[in-house]
Amino acid sequence: MPGRFDRAILVAIPLVPIVILIALGLFLLATRCSESHQPTPDLMAESALESLSGDRVGSVTFRQTATGVLIMAELNGLSPGGHAFIVHEVGACTPDFSAAGDHFNPDDTEHGLVHPAWRSSAATRGHGGDLPNIYAASDGSARADFFTVGFTLDRGPRHSVFDADGSAIIVYEKPDAYGEEESDTGDRVACGIIRPA
Repeated sequence: MPGRFDRAILVAIPLVPIVILIALGLFLLATRCSESHQPTPDLMAESALESLSGDRVGSVTFRQTATGVLIMAELNGLSPGGHAFIVHEVGACTPDFSAAGDHFNPDDTEHGLVHPAWRSSAATRGHGGDLPNIYAASDGSARADFFTVGFTLDRGPRHSVFDADGSAIIVYEKPDAYGEEESDTGDRVACGIIRPA
């Protein structure tokens, strides 16, 4: 006749898979929580933008809040109309603006603020560095404020603009259409390295 200890083992054996599943779930939850990022408020960064000829064409200030990054741009010397305004993956503007690499995209997502895949979600999607277009007046000046959760000024998280090779912000000749395919935005007309302020 089985003893009390034997009965306890017989009852516990079927529970082993359930315990393993619960432990695995808790591990995955802890991993996901450790990857989440709470921005540090009041961190600041700045970028001085120059044209290909080396003329100063404005500045961009970045101020981190508890929920994302406020971007304030003041530019001049642009052609009137719309211009794509995008953070790039490398903090370099020389020898030419191609040194800044491609769009800042740490999550390897599809391009486009209005990509069809994002219509069912309230989350911000697209490349982390994709920003709305800026629009220059007839005198070539532009002033714009944007808010983004696509990147952080904190060092360490995957979506930090201050990773090993830094980041830059680029102004393009033409506006972005925000679609799933990268539109022809023309030449890169201004570039600035993003630096801590």
